[in-house]
Amino acid sequence: MKENENTNNIQTIGLEEHYATPLFMEGPGRQLKAQAELAKDHPEVAGAYALLVEQLMDLDNGRIAEMDKADIDMQALSLTSPGVEQLGKSDAISLAKDANNILGEAVLKHPSRFIGFATLATIAPETAADELERTVKEYNFKGGIINGHIGGRYLDDDYFWPILERAEALNVPIYLHPTPPPESVVKTSYAGNYPPEIAGLLASAAWGWHIETAIHILRIILSGAFDQFPKLQFIIGHMGETLPFMLPRLDRGLPKELTKLERSVGDYLTQNINYTFSGFNYTQNFLDLFLQVGVERIMFSADYPYSSMAEAKHFLDNLPVSAKDKKSIAHGNAERLLKL
Repeated sequence: MKENENTNNIQTIGLEEHYATPLFMEGPGRQLKAQAELAKDHPEVAGAYALLVEQLMDLDNGRIAEMDKADIDMQALSLTSPGVEQLGKSDAISLAKDANNILGEAVLKHPSRFIGFATLATIAPETAADELERTVKEYNFKGGIINGHIGGRYLDDDYFWPILERAEALNVPIYLHPTPPPESVVKTSYAGNYPPEIAGLLASAAWGWHIETAIHILRIILSGAFDQFPKLQFIIGHMGETLPFMLPRLDRGLPKELTKLERSVGDYLTQNINYTFSGFNYTQNFLDLFLQVGVERIMFSADYPYSSMAEAKHFLDNLPVSAKDKKSIAHGNAERLLKL
């Protein structure tokens, strides 16, 4: 792809873009499917749900046409939330393999437009590590996707470290995507003197998803995982899930003298973590991320189909940074991280 001198026409690689499969929609995605079914009685919202499901399922020319409309060159695709992290071992393994094979065929069919992040049956770490390696070698996948906690367990638990070890050995990143907090946390911290649907939103898209992911990353850091696997790279979305704003405070409150880690918390956040937009098209948040972690850690994404590719591209085009930095964010950093 040739790059136009006009920065509005730079190459773009979206790092957090989602898909679904028929088997997923019958299992973890059945709530989304049920919402689409219920919406049929409400014409004002039915179209939106139907379109969302259609866009998630499309790994072919329809999706590519939408990318072309928004001037998006490539999408890194991952199975949509909640993934397979809340399933039992057998179901998680079979659904992950099915999802990866479907995505793999799409990547092989459209190698200049799609790249893949492997769905991992995290509950079975050795199997997940082997599946990550299979998809990297068979389909040229560029990393793995993990949707938050695994039935209330987190990646600081060294039970899961075979996945981290394999990712480091393969030199591919893990995208840590949000998921709602464990139900016990929702009841304790998010349910309050307001309707349950408000508590549900507070625990998820409005707040809880992001705090949950931030805590998960901090748990991984404090466990010493990055000392054990120093070349390991993670990706998180939503302009850093609140972590950039808190970085100086984390360094002050968790000094090396107490953590016994090899580096400061801020060092891990600026050397082992990478950050994407994923629908956070807010200049103030971007500037904080930019100032805290540096341009080389920031990558473009739209969070399609939950957010608009066109809006994300417009935001990218109008970032208050140099043309060189904009190109790094749009595609250069992703190309370096993913070895494109």
